[in-house]
Amino acid sequence: MKKSLFTLAALSAFAAGAYAQSSVTLFGVVDAAVRQVKNGSAGSMKQLASGSNATSRWGLRGVEDLGGGLRAGFHLESGIGVDAGTTDAKFWGRRSTVSLIGGFGEIRLGRDYAPTEGNTYFQPFGAGRVGTSGIFTYGAGASLGSPVGTAPASTLRKDNSIGYFLPAMGGVYGQAMVSAGEGIDGNKYIGGRIGYAAGPIDVAVAVGNTDLVSGTDFKQSNVMFNYNFGFAKLHTFYDVKKWSPRQQKVLSVGATVPMGAGVFKLALANADRSGGAVGSGFGDADDSRLMAVGYEHNLSKRSALYTTYSRVTNKGAARSSVVLSAPAGMLGGETSTGLELGVRHRF
Repeated sequence: MKKSLFTLAALSAFAAGAYAQSSVTLFGVVDAAVRQVKNGSAGSMKQLASGSNATSRWGLRGVEDLGGGLRAGFHLESGIGVDAGTTDAKFWGRRSTVSLIGGFGEIRLGRDYAPTEGNTYFQPFGAGRVGTSGIFTYGAGASLGSPVGTAPASTLRKDNSIGYFLPAMGGVYGQAMVSAGEGIDGNKYIGGRIGYAAGPIDVAVAVGNTDLVSGTDFKQSNVMFNYNFGFAKLHTFYDVKKWSPRQQKVLSVGATVPMGAGVFKLALANADRSGGAVGSGFGDADDSRLMAVGYEHNLSKRSALYTTYSRVTNKGAARSSVVLSAPAGMLGGETSTGLELGVRHRF
């Protein structure tokens, strides 16, 4: 018995020594909401939606100290459909990267977020569904009908990418990315983002170009400026996408106001489209406007209740919805509204 205990203790000590310089973390978000959406002629739909306040997901990330200030890391992240117990078509579709990290910064390989999408997440309603200006910047139609929006290509994330992130430099931050097309039209990309965050200010600019074999390149540029007044935080964002002759300009302005254990949210956004043919949804008259208000009440550091109301007004042949993709029955120029109440838990 004593010998067994001694052996077990020795093995435990060996394992502790072997893994003392590395760590693996399980993390995620579980978010679900009761929602009602009305999309013009398509009518109303009541649903239990997943990931409205924060996209439901789970993942594994880890880091190992290699010595000499060098570390190796990985990040694997998968989307979850809490309402139906589903996962994304790509199991690690949200992110799958391996990194080398040191005083030089970080070199990251794999499927990752494009730099041009980095500025879109710092708006009042983040990358959630109802209320987010993301319906214009990476929802249906954000690719202007180009191959960038045809799976597996995307304006949001890039496969086969090599990324570089700046090391800590005061308040300066930034990244650059190139991704190989590997025969997929819409995935060959080059882009970068540079920003500065210090005190109440956070400002960043980003540019990107997707090389399209099928024709004119898809170009995107944007700027974010946020300012924290203490009693409230101002969020502003301006995004331009071009796929000649089509173009979309999105201006988003919002605020988050702390209220005790919670925060009140307000967002206004306008999508100005031009260059497309009449009736295409990308013509000069095919504009859309978003208005959203919401409240998030923190039950703890990890759990919250939230409610959001959003309204999208379309003109011409525009068919934007308060959710990322409008249903087939919705007609151009119709209004979309959404109301939801949900709970979010981070782990």
